[in-house]
Amino acid sequence: MTTDAFIGLGSNLENPAAQLAQAVAALASLPDSVLVAQSPFYASRPVGPQDQPDFVNGAVWLRTTLRPHELLDHLQTIEQRHGRERLRHWGPRTLDLDLLIFGSQTLADERLTVPHKELPNRDFVLQPLLDLEPALTLPDGRTVKELRQHCPDNDLRKLPPVAREPFTPS
Repeated sequence: MTTDAFIGLGSNLENPAAQLAQAVAALASLPDSVLVAQSPFYASRPVGPQDQPDFVNGAVWLRTTLRPHELLDHLQTIEQRHGRERLRHWGPRTLDLDLLIFGSQTLADERLTVPHKELPNRDFVLQPLLDLEPALTLPDGRTVKELRQHCPDNDLRKLPPVAREPFTPS
């Protein structure tokens, strides 16, 4: 069965826009998946500790036959290839990939919560989702458009387009 999955991307280290562009290329090559669309990238203030650089965020829309945890495993592998280290909660990172929405499924276990629990509070997640699909609705019936209208402002700034490039580990 094919499912529409929406993935959030974020980075604030080592040329964040390039990190995201390389991540999009990696996501486009996932097995049993097709990249439907990529959002523009946005810069915003960090959530949590403010002693770090601003973040660059975006989102992609995949159509996949992978199951949610299989997709999560692939996302974490891509993060590791980008040198992701989990040193501090909401701290700086080379790459963060979050499974935001997985079709109409709701899931909550020790590894994965879908829809992503912080989605309603993050303009840097909601705006890229709106760019991908203006009519996107969560499994509980709330629309992303409605959530965006009530979301706190995080100084979101749209960035110029960045070309997709292959990832080459250092």
